[in-house]
Amino acid sequence: MTTQTTRMTSDRSATSPTREVEVVRSSRARQALAVLRLGFGLTFLWAFVDKLLALGFATGRGEDGVVDRFGPAAWVNGGSPTEGFLKFGADGPFADLYGSIAGAAWADWLFMLGLLGIGLALTLGIGMRIAAATGALLYVLMWTVVLPPPNNPVLDDHLLGAVTLVVLALTYAGDTWGLGRRWAELRVVESNPVLR
Repeated sequence: MTTQTTRMTSDRSATSPTREVEVVRSSRARQALAVLRLGFGLTFLWAFVDKLLALGFATGRGEDGVVDRFGPAAWVNGGSPTEGFLKFGADGPFADLYGSIAGAAWADWLFMLGLLGIGLALTLGIGMRIAAATGALLYVLMWTVVLPPPNNPVLDDHLLGAVTLVVLALTYAGDTWGLGRRWAELRVVESNPVLR
């Protein structure tokens, strides 16, 4: 690379945000990353809606298999989105810690706001850095609830989800089939790259 090319590249990066096409050259790979981003985004949004309304999937289904949609397990009806998993599902070295915060209002609010915020950011392709960081943290915390994982001494889907979110942010996956490019051009995002 010549000095002039290097200078042009550094001048360009100083005046415009990096685009997904500059990081991932293949359009099919960018589309695959977009599908992965949308899949993860909708997964977070679905978890939020199911816990909010107890639709009978992860929330609102009794141990006997009976479904009570919109019943008392729904967050809008006073149910706790954290209590069941943290109180009865926690195992391993952090079981007492998680049991002590199970059902706490602040834990419920943080968890639900996290699901909603991460889900919206990933689905829309905006704020990918913050979504990846908070989503990865949430995944790692959920991994620590049940240590060691039941199917592998170290790895499980939570850790793989955390890594995937980081990859999506690093590859600007919000630019394809998302609002990432427009988002990056906002003055506040240009001034605060962490919002990218």
